[in-house]
Amino acid sequence: MKKSILIGLLAISLSVLSGCGQSAAEKEAAPAEASSQEASSAEETVSETEATAEENTETDEIADESSEDTEPEKTEEEASEENTEVADGIAEAIEQETSYTEEADVADADENATDTEDKRIAEAEVGDLVLPKYTALRTDEASGTVEHISYPAHDYAGDGHEITKEANIYLPANYSSDKKYNVLILLHGIGGNENEWGLDKKTSRVKALMDNLAYYGDIDPFIVVTPNGRACDLEGEGGSGIDGFYKFGQELRNDLIPYIDSHYSTYAEYSEGYDLSEARAHRAIAGLSMGGMQTINIGIGECLDMFGYFGAFSAAPTSKTAAQTASLLKDNTYPIYYFYNICGLQDRTAYSSASAAAKSLPALCDQFVDGENFMWQELNGGHDFHIWYLGFYNFAQLVFKAEA
Repeated sequence: MKKSILIGLLAISLSVLSGCGQSAAEKEAAPAEASSQEASSAEETVSETEATAEENTETDEIADESSEDTEPEKTEEEASEENTEVADGIAEAIEQETSYTEEADVADADENATDTEDKRIAEAEVGDLVLPKYTALRTDEASGTVEHISYPAHDYAGDGHEITKEANIYLPANYSSDKKYNVLILLHGIGGNENEWGLDKKTSRVKALMDNLAYYGDIDPFIVVTPNGRACDLEGEGGSGIDGFYKFGQELRNDLIPYIDSHYSTYAEYSEGYDLSEARAHRAIAGLSMGGMQTINIGIGECLDMFGYFGAFSAAPTSKTAAQTASLLKDNTYPIYYFYNICGLQDRTAYSSASAAAKSLPALCDQFVDGENFMWQELNGGHDFHIWYLGFYNFAQLVFKAEA
């Protein structure tokens, strides 16, 4: 049954997204954002994944999902009906992802920026609420800046030819090349690009949160980078771009991180072929939905030598299960400084996959200790920025606390 869903969905996804060429990884990734109550067949796949995480406590018992396909082949009519349901699920997931955004609070900006008497009242904390004073747009000397950059990369999901990618970069107030800065790579979802987190807007909520968290002394200022998470030729023809999400680790390693380290004042001592692991305590990676999947599958699964902090906000289906991640980490020697997770309880797209990917990790892997370097947060909410801005606000307070 899984094969018929995935193969049919592959063709449908071509008309949903634009990007690079089609590959086997698309068969896994396309249902990633499709899981909803209307998409009953996609829910079946997610529930099987969740069950795997809960029932298998021995990591070496995890097998590839494809080996579990023992159901009889569906007729063309049955497959067509299922594919229609899944297509509706993809559309719903993207609509949920892009249906709600928040911007900085412009009306109260001046009042918050000049308020010194109550400056320390109700300080930020990791919890269920973003305090209003942290959402005010700052226009004073405590305002950071945002740059839109282009950088050379490669079509890793295609033939590897050189391409040009774009990203937004938040630089803290009073950024100076005389100081070294930590770096957060912040990733978007299946329906977005480098602008989905809003850093291209003058009223950016991310910028307001960063400006105010630094201004009120809750964090040490750091750089935030929002790239396009598809490692492929975005101007190519005839593809969905899904496979590019799964190849993004190569772009991080070979193109994006070296570009950031060579053009901005980070903790890395950049040179050609330099050791990326030396500054891993000063790098974090996080993302929403598909970007949460990338944080788990790529950040933890492939790039532990590059990153020390991880944040998954409503991690999408096809995120590795907790048992799979535990198995990958059995020989890991790199310290995991923090892994933060958040998901809405009413999130029909991602709750099953996100909880299967992370909720039981401390029970399966001794490299995660709840309350020390791990947090699973669930609260009322759906698959949208109500959850994701709170996730960013909380994660910004948790990163870069380790002594390096």
